[in-house]
Order: sequence, then C-alpha cells, then structure tokens
Amino acid sequence: MQTLRLSRVSKTYSNGVKALDDVSIEIEPGMFGLLGPNGAGKSTLMRTIATLQEPDQGELTLGDINIREDKMALRKVLGYLPQEFGVYPKLSAEKLLHYFAQLKGVESKKDRQKIVDFALEITNLSDVRKKSVAGYSGGMKQRFGIAQLLLNDPHLIIVDEPTAGLDPAERHRFLNVLRDIGTNHIVILSTHIVDDVKELCTDMAILNGGKLLNHHKPTDAIENLKGKIWNKVIDKDALEYHVNEFNVISRNYNQDHSLNIRVRSDMKPADGFNVIEPELSDVYFVSLKEDEVHNSNA
Repeated sequence: MQTLRLSRVSKTYSNGVKALDDVSIEIEPGMFGLLGPNGAGKSTLMRTIATLQEPDQGELTLGDINIREDKMALRKVLGYLPQEFGVYPKLSAEKLLHYFAQLKGVESKKDRQKIVDFALEITNLSDVRKKSVAGYSGGMKQRFGIAQLLLNDPHLIIVDEPTAGLDPAERHRFLNVLRDIGTNHIVILSTHIVDDVKELCTDMAILNGGKLLNHHKPTDAIENLKGKIWNKVIDKDALEYHVNEFNVISRNYNQDHSLNIRVRSDMKPADGFNVIEPELSDVYFVSLKEDEVHNSNA
C-alpha cells in the first residue's frame, strides 16, 4: 500500500497571502479528513497535491512517485473532485461515463461497460443511468463526480468540500459512497464540516492559516481531551464576562435563549461548571483557539 508524504510544503501568493506554511504530513490508505475553516489553505493544499499548482518549496511523493518531477505519473492514479467540477452536457450518466472512460484510455467497449457498471453501482446511480446528468440533484451530481473519478481505479482520491450545499439525505448518501471506496484507496476529504470527518475518517489533521495545527486519529484526539471540557449554562448577558475569565471554545443557544458554553480547562474552572464528554468539535475548536492565542502572543 502506498503512502502520501508531504515535506515542508509552502506556498505564498503574489498578494502576500501565505496559503501553505511548512506543511509536513504522512497519509496512509483509508479515509483522511482535512479540517479547517474557510480560507485555511485546504483547497490550495488539495490543488498542490493534485498537481494543479506548484508549491514554492517542499517535496511531495506518493509511493515511489515524485509528484513535482513526474506530474503525469501522479495524474494517472489520481481521482480529484474539486468544489466546482463543471457543467455537464445533456447526456445520460451512462453515456458520459463511457466518454470519460475512453478519454482515460479504456479502448475495449466490453471493458468500458464493466467499469461504468461498477462506477454506477457503487455510487447508487444505476437506477438513473439513462437520465441526463444536467437534470441531477446536487447530491446526485456529487455522486456522479465520484463515479467518473473511479474509472481509472485511482490510488489517491481527493474530494474538496463535497457536502457543502447538500441536504441531509443527500449528504448521508454521499458519505456512504465515500465510506465504501475508502477502504482500498487513500481518500482525502477536505471540509470545514466536523461531522463529515467524525462519521467517516480514521485519521485527520486540522489546517488553519496555512499551518498544520495537529495530526491525530479522531479517537485519540478526543481521548486527549477527556476530563478537560467543561459546560455551563449562562444568560447571554453574562457571555462577555465568561469569555474574558475562561477559555471558552464554543457556545450555542438553548430554546429559552440561555447559552451553553464549553470551556477547555485542566481543572474545574469555577462553581457551576460540569465536566462533559469531549467531542470531535471540541478538538477542532480547541486547536483553533490555541492557534489564535499563539498568533496573538507572537
């Protein structure tokens, strides 16, 4: 099984924005979640791995492929689904997949049919194979995007913000498709939605401001916060006081307009706080808060 290795990858745009800042990581086969807020550098990193843009410095390899020196070798084993992946002509899913398979060098009609049938089946599109892709719903188009990238049996699959804009049912179906293909490939899921990573991924990293903040298995990251996440219900008028006094990492409103605040602390912060079981969202917010504090002290 191949490993994707990135070493000291950096990218600064002409406007001075440092999109990637010395990123080093190893990603093994399976579902890998790349979490970060909008503007964190996730799409830049995905496009760099996919050879769509050059980093300023750093090394990238997939197994024995040097990605910067042999882009075509990487592209032959890559499946990439960007945030926006084009407008399709008014052709059926089946016809379009045959066309894409031909472009990828599958000459035999019999072989193409076998590959197309497999791609439609695994993405749950067999029943609508004769329907025009232009008339598909958002979730169906995303699943079709997965179907077309499976045609060359890729070793590395990159999906960038795939569930943004999907309704809950479509999101659930799409995540099930990714789960099915994630066992035999490196699948990188780039997202700002914590629940996508929680449901799917066995490994994850958090990116913010172009920097890799941490890299853990989700279960280990959650375990590291046991006994350190505290909850308190407060009136909204008391929020400013609590933000100033305690390490508040997140808050949400209750139906009575009171607030639940979650605080990261090694010991009980004060009376009225109760220790609670940490969640993956706590890992995410703690990482962002620690990065914010670090930057403000720098």
